[in-house]
Amino acid sequence: MEKTLNTRSMIFTLYGDYIRHYGNEIWIGSLIKLLEAFGHHEQSVRAAISRMSKQGWVESRKEGNNSYYSLTERGVKRMNEAAGRIFKLNPGKWDGKWRFFLYTIPEKKRNIRDELRKELMWSGFGLLLNSVWLTPNDLLDEMKGIIDKYGINEYVKIFTAENVWGKSDKELVHELWDIDYMNDRYEDFMAHYREKYESVKEKMKRGEMTNQDCFVERTMLVHNYRKLLFVDPGLPEELLPEKWKGEEAAALFRDYYRILAKPANDFFEDIFSEGYDTFEKSKHYDVFDHPLITEKA
Repeated sequence: MEKTLNTRSMIFTLYGDYIRHYGNEIWIGSLIKLLEAFGHHEQSVRAAISRMSKQGWVESRKEGNNSYYSLTERGVKRMNEAAGRIFKLNPGKWDGKWRFFLYTIPEKKRNIRDELRKELMWSGFGLLLNSVWLTPNDLLDEMKGIIDKYGINEYVKIFTAENVWGKSDKELVHELWDIDYMNDRYEDFMAHYREKYESVKEKMKRGEMTNQDCFVERTMLVHNYRKLLFVDPGLPEELLPEKWKGEEAAALFRDYYRILAKPANDFFEDIFSEGYDTFEKSKHYDVFDHPLITEKA
């Protein structure tokens, strides 16, 4: 399990998991203090936020001598795109149909081929043949978004079809995705966090975990679990193997997240509030809920 994050990734994580619920803006002093909890120094935070500003991810405003940073429209879009890739699990009942995404990219646009491949993999597609990608999920909106993003409408064909001959749907799944690898990664996650969950739960009962400790642990828990979902295509239940570890890992994530949620958020609010006389929290924000917690979990 990854124990540290680079400063830029941490800033995006804090916007996605915390700051967006509090007006999507933060005082630079609070951001520095939050990141100090992970061992990031003030100089590295200021350098990272400066680069992100120059790259168009964040924008700043001045109030006296204080600088406040919020995500730009581009930054919000980037965060939402990432969320769309990983919050795709629990797709519901399968309709028995496969979606085909086929393309023939001309040589003059060869520079986008690798990016297109990454986009399709992140969105949960599997490669059947060269330039022929499949998914059992209804990702038409995602496909249209990819086409528009790269301006490749004239080079792409999309079909919906049923499997009527040859390998079964489950056999096709094993051909398109490395299910054993995914199961192994979920098992690694559980092996790491089962023991931590029990240990931290006991420490919290004894009052040995500070709010800052919970803040760091919750953030790293979300990060490490989220990494798994980038390689999980979010297959319908009907196509999953009998010994699928995804649901067990999701249940562990839910339970661990919820014991950390309140003290972690209290620490965030304490630090965040230093930049404001008053602040408002989103009415829809439930500290015990998270987009990665599925109904089944």
